[in-house]
Amino acid sequence: MQMRKLGPTGLEIAPLVFGGNVFGWTADKETSFALLDAFLEAGFNAIDTADVYARFVPGLEGGESETIIGEWMKSRGNRHRVVLITKGGLEMGKGMAGLGRDYLPRACEASLRRLQTDHIDVYMAHRADPRAPIEETLETFQALIDAGKVRHAGCSNYTAEELGAALAAAGDGRARYEVLQPQYNLIERNEFEGALEDLSRARGLGVITYFSLASGFLTGKYRKREELGTSARARMASKYLNPQGLALLAALDEVARRHDATPAQVSLAWLMSRPSVTAPIASATRLAQLRDILKSAQLRLTPEDLRGLNVAHG
Repeated sequence: MQMRKLGPTGLEIAPLVFGGNVFGWTADKETSFALLDAFLEAGFNAIDTADVYARFVPGLEGGESETIIGEWMKSRGNRHRVVLITKGGLEMGKGMAGLGRDYLPRACEASLRRLQTDHIDVYMAHRADPRAPIEETLETFQALIDAGKVRHAGCSNYTAEELGAALAAAGDGRARYEVLQPQYNLIERNEFEGALEDLSRARGLGVITYFSLASGFLTGKYRKREELGTSARARMASKYLNPQGLALLAALDEVARRHDATPAQVSLAWLMSRPSVTAPIASATRLAQLRDILKSAQLRLTPEDLRGLNVAHG
């Protein structure tokens, strides 16, 4: 497995990150353990989660994903083999939200307890907090780093303007965001490409992308509205069932045929080929699904492949 440097952190990760949003939601504890075992045994090492996973699901409170990951690491004794990425700042209950010094340390402590570890490798602001001055947020991250509870700070869902302000405010007792987690995939490109991508490259940030398969659309699973079903992921994927989306699926099919691969593998390999991207994040709820996406790390797309995919995107 060829590892990649995660920006200026000094951490090295495999070219695919396991998205832990499914743990405790669409993957129960037993299934999650089996998936995590297979992921690590295949030579991959980075796992992304958040305290809020899966609070968005009726009947769940948040913390389910971190709890399962923590129990898995403890039962396997493998914390030293894992690059652990989690996020905080979104609402976890009344008075429990934000990136200020009054709450972020409490959020970090709660994550550490659930994860059953003494440190988080990359602790990320889940979303910018307009109520907390960026200087205060970065000072709070630095205090967590100084205490040994966090190794590196990062951010998710930041605009180019928000990231630029954060980078400008770093230093003098304030942490610097070293890792960015944007939404980015072969069909949803506008949020990242342009100013945000340019800034992350210019400043040397590590980039791990989420929604890397566009809620499953880029796996080729959904091609007709009658195939969507009623799942949340299917509803999210439905917005891509248009002429542009179908043209992109056709281009993915063509590239996949040339490489004896699947559309999911091609979609992830496209992200891995981007100079600005360290690794995409992808989830799986079945071992067969996981084994399929892991093969993307060995797939090398040709210039012809890349041109065809870019033309299909428009």
